[in-house]
Amino acid sequence: QAHLMESGGGSVQSGGSLRLSCLVSGYTFSNNCMGWFRRLQGKEREAVAAIEGGGGANYANFVKGRFTISQDNAKNMMYLEMNLLEPEDTAMYYCAAGGHEYCSRYWASYEYTDYGQGTQVTVRS
Repeated sequence: QAHLMESGGGSVQSGGSLRLSCLVSGYTFSNNCMGWFRRLQGKEREAVAAIEGGGGANYANFVKGRFTISQDNAKNMMYLEMNLLEPEDTAMYYCAAGGHEYCSRYWASYEYTDYGQGTQVTVRS
């Protein structure tokens, strides 16, 4: 049974860093596109980044080179390293998997089969 669980959220000062982790069970990294989303308060969910089995990564424009998505197949973990955080990055962050063998150019509009419960990131100005 598939299950995803995020951790690593917290409160940081503007300009700080956080590393989010997602424990993934029930999916094989080699043939799945997996992603990170976020939901700002009162707004729609938006795609942040996605990664596929070969390590190819995709990022939303607002990431601007500040975030890095990665995965560790041996540990069944997916990560989102976030640097130079801004108050505008304050949101609930979710990881997701299932339903896509690879990350196409439409990755940002993907709906996945499974989502985690989310981890809150708060950036103080």
